[in-house]
Amino acid sequence: MLYPLKFKPVFKDKIWGGNRIKTSLGLDFSPLPTCGEAWVLSGVAECQTVVANGFLAGNELNEILEIYMDELVGEQVYEKFENEFPILVKFIDANDYLSVQVHPDDVLAASRGVGSGKTEMWYVLDAEPGAELISGFNRKMDAATFREFVEQKRLKEILNVEKVKSGDVFFIPSGRVHALGPGILLAEIQQTSDTTYRIYDWDRVDTQGKSRELHTGLAMDAIDFTAVDSYRTRYKPEINKTASLVESPFFTTNLLEFDQSTEKDYSDLDCFVIYVCVAGKAVVKADAEELSLVAGEVLLLPATTGEVLLTPDPGIRILEVYIS
Repeated sequence: MLYPLKFKPVFKDKIWGGNRIKTSLGLDFSPLPTCGEAWVLSGVAECQTVVANGFLAGNELNEILEIYMDELVGEQVYEKFENEFPILVKFIDANDYLSVQVHPDDVLAASRGVGSGKTEMWYVLDAEPGAELISGFNRKMDAATFREFVEQKRLKEILNVEKVKSGDVFFIPSGRVHALGPGILLAEIQQTSDTTYRIYDWDRVDTQGKSRELHTGLAMDAIDFTAVDSYRTRYKPEINKTASLVESPFFTTNLLEFDQSTEKDYSDLDCFVIYVCVAGKAVVKADAEELSLVAGEVLLLPATTGEVLLTPDPGIRILEVYIS
């Protein structure tokens, strides 16, 4: 019988990474000096997370999916995605600017044979004073004007820059140009895809003096040049109530903050549920299993899960993620 699953993270060394995945989140088994990302739930081929608890320990996520199918993910989800888990969860530590980049949508990704597109969201865990990120454009834009600014190395002039703090949320649909700046630790929820088109990498080089590859040509067909009024997601957190952060065809994400035991019932959902702990700790009781959940961990509740009891310590914050 399936049960709530914990996983061992996959760590990624990045030129812009730091050490807060270890020092702030307690994932201190990363051997990397500049750990930019911890993939804490992943069905990406070659980078799958492995179960850490129970009799399924040692199995990769998609291996379990092949065996349990709709029992793990739900009937509608399995019909659509089959044996690839559809959501990737990361923690990201930006110690320097990430490249200015964009991701394709499902149609473009399929036409290029790179799997699914990539829509994502960010939940900021911590941000140093003055930390900023880039999301979208700060003015009306078109392809020709954009290319001019890229060629003149004036790209940042046309990008929308946002100051950030803990608790901020940004939804990044496929096609939106974006980048994280230094001093930001966040959780990222996204479609299962590792396709990124780098447009600008701040003219930096690695320890061998080499620049990272850019993909400006590929990016041009992926970019949505529309400028919007607001790029920041507005929401109202309330203790002991579920706050809606993102509702999209690719994932729904809610914020759970509570200071008393709370019951959730997923009997009618027909989908898995992911708990991403972004602060504090709690005890989760589901399917006769009782597990602790602390900041930096995820817990995957199978689609067969019904009632769940969450018992918190003070300061608990959990992202609740599923496909509706």
